This record gives sequence, structure tokens and C-alpha cells, in this order.
Amino acid sequence: MSDKPVVLVVDDDKNTRDGLQRALQKNYVVKTAESAEAALKILGAEAPVDVLLSDLRMPGTDGLGLLRRVHGQSPQTVCILLTAYGSVETAVEAMKQGAYDFLTKPINLDHLDMLVARAIKTRALEKKVETLESQLNEKFGMESIIGESPAMHQVFDIITQTAPTLASVLIQGPSGTGKELVAQAIHRLSQRGKGPFVAVHCAALSATLLESELFGHEKGAFTGATTLRKGRFEMADGGTLFLDEISEIDPSIQVKLLRVLEERTFERVGGEDTIEVDIRIIAATNRDLRAYVQQGKFREDLFFRLNVVDIMLPSLAERVGDIPLLAGRFLQEYCEKNGKHIEGFTPDALNLLAAYAWPGNVRELRNTVEKMVVLSRADRLSARDVPANIREAVKGTAAFYGRSQILTMGSLAETERRKIMAVLDKNNGNRTRAAVELGISRRTLHRKLREYKEQPMVSDDQV
Repeated sequence: MSDKPVVLVVDDDKNTRDGLQRALQKNYVVKTAESAEAALKILGAEAPVDVLLSDLRMPGTDGLGLLRRVHGQSPQTVCILLTAYGSVETAVEAMKQGAYDFLTKPINLDHLDMLVARAIKTRALEKKVETLESQLNEKFGMESIIGESPAMHQVFDIITQTAPTLASVLIQGPSGTGKELVAQAIHRLSQRGKGPFVAVHCAALSATLLESELFGHEKGAFTGATTLRKGRFEMADGGTLFLDEISEIDPSIQVKLLRVLEERTFERVGGEDTIEVDIRIIAATNRDLRAYVQQGKFREDLFFRLNVVDIMLPSLAERVGDIPLLAGRFLQEYCEKNGKHIEGFTPDALNLLAAYAWPGNVRELRNTVEKMVVLSRADRLSARDVPANIREAVKGTAAFYGRSQILTMGSLAETERRKIMAVLDKNNGNRTRAAVELGISRRTLHRKLREYKEQPMVSDDQV
């Protein structure tokens, strides 16, 4: 198969078709069609067409009609229209409907060659941007949510399936498990990803303040309301509103929130004008919201409106095998922030981290690693660097002498090894790229590979 770009020439005049084919065939694969209908068949049945050159006036469907059809059937194809009846009005109409450019007959072949080359270059850049955006969405959409445990893989699957939809999402889990990170990932991976992500921490505000915060207020609505103020619902228009600690909102606010979820309309405090918004609601709580409903603390109808998709985040104690991955990522992050060069953790340090209960979950682990990095003077973090409260909490416990030893020497080490080898294999043995993806230094990766007695498949310099 040729690597040359494909150009499709559409003209009811055979001489024009043949002449353009001869002029372009040196640098392109040139196909021809005598009508719009024949062109659409080629577009539907054969390899993608990079550039469409179409006469404007043809029997049957004309060039503008073909342009509209191509945009629906083959949006990646760049369209250039040709005509002997050129006019500013026609050119403007063609450009409005998505034509890349417009040429009048007789065609200047040098100009045409330059224009086609530029169109292909433009399309190549657009495809590169699309690919990069897709890769960034894939990488950064969930890069902050780290885990290889089955529980986290289930969370990743739900995020991937839910993000492209418009469904409301309820995220439940203990404090410090990363509920806002999940909400941000859903937003970034959704069609609203370029819109605003607005977060409201409901428990931090009284009922009166929360109402004003959510819905905004008119000037003079209450004492101190000296100016009109937009609320978070208006700020989130076209994007996502994240309501954290939703279980703590007052019943009076629950009623108004239910209306917004049902109708996507509301009024500012002290206002009469109805405001319409286009938003997606993601809510989060560290409570058992269903139990709150049964206790009469939360409206059942609002619960069902919020709980279209339910994501349960596990505590860190339920995903102990993820501790080395999380700790390694936080180590890299805080080394970079603090200008330190620390290779990793010693087995005794991992033993302690694995045995600790982590009541503050991932947030507590992050803060602990930051403290260890800031205070350490060695090139590896050892048990001495683990904060005293953690050492005391696990000292002499069955977890430390039993589970943690097994985890460190068995599942933790093996999980780390499998992860490193999988990423190395994914990058065709390229250590530099693998180290970047793993969030560790090349020096650390080399040391790990020596420990595993593995060799990369290709040289470091191969890309």
C-alpha cells in the first residue's frame, strides 16, 4: 500500500479530471469520479481520502451539496472547491460550509499543488493534535488516581464508562480516598472537559450561606448583599458541578437542589428571573447516604436523582497492594518539588507502611511521604524516616510481623515488579520512556532491573 496521500478529483468533465490527475499523480495517489454520487461511493468503500477536489457545478448533487455530505460521511477529508463561475458570494458560502479553500478555473497548477500540500499538512497537524488530546485525556484523565488492585480497576472501568454520558454520579468512600480526583477525572474525560469544573464543599457552609453560594443572590437580597453575585450553578454552566459532602446539606437546600436536577432551572436568592443552566452534577460523601435516607436525614427522591451511577471508593486498608505504587508516585512528586534525589524505599520502610491502618487513607499516606522526603538526608527512605507515630502504632502488632512481611516480600514486591516489567514491555524496552511513565528516575529503574536480573529488550536510545 502506498504511503502517498490520497486525492479524489470530482468533475463531470473528463478532460478536467484527467488533467488534474496527471498534474497531481507524481506526489499523490489520485482517484477520480464523474459525479457526487460516484465520489460518495469511493469515500464509503475505499481507503480514507485526504483531499477532495470537487467542481462546484455538476449535474445532480453540486459541489456544495457534496461538501455537506462529505462532512457527515468523512469529516477527516479536506475539501477544496473548483469552479469556472467564481464569485465572492459563492466563495463565502463554500467557506461557511467548511471548504478548506476555493479555486477558480482555469486552474493554476502550481497554485493547486501548493494548496493541496498545505491542506494535507494542515490535516496532519489536526490529526496530531487530536491524537495528543486523546493521549492527554487517557493519561491525565486518571493519572492522579493510582492503583492496580481489583477494587481500583473496577473504579477505573466505571469512570471510563460513565464519563462520556450525562448521568449524575454519586461517589462514596471514606475521607481521604480521592473522591474529588475521581470527579475531576470524570469531568476531563467527558464531552464537558473543556468547560468549567466547579467544586462546592457543602459541609463548610451554613444553610443560608450555601444557598447563596449555590444559587447566587441579587443586590439587596439580604444585609451585606451590596452587589449581584452569580452562584456556583451559573459558574458551572456548560461544565460540571461537584458537590462534596452532599450528606451535610440542609433539608431546605435539598428541595431546591432536587428542582435543579429535574428542571435545570433556578432563581437567585432575592430574584424572580428563572435562570436555565446546562450542567452535570457529581456528588460525593463519606457517609452511607442510603442509611441517611432511611433515617430521614436525606430526601429519598434526591438520593435517587444523584445516585444514577454509584462509585464506591475503597479505603487504603482494602487495597494494601497499592501502597508501594502510591508511595512511589508521591516520592517522585515531592522529590521534584523539594529538589531532592531519593531513589526509593527500603523493605523495612515498606513493611511499616504496609502494616499501618491509614485512617486518613491516601491523603494521610501522601502527607506522610512528603514529611519523609523533606526530613530525609539519605538516598533511600528507611524505617528511621517513617514518622514515629506510625512506627509506634504498628510496633509489636500481628500486622507488622505477619501481614506486612508477606506483603513486602510477596505481593507488594511482586506487584511492583509486574508493573515495571509491563511498562517496560509497553515501551519496547526503552528505559527512559518507561521511567517517565512509572514516575521514577532512570537510576532507580536501572537498580530495580538489576535486582530482578532482567535485561531490556532494546537499547536505551531506541525510540
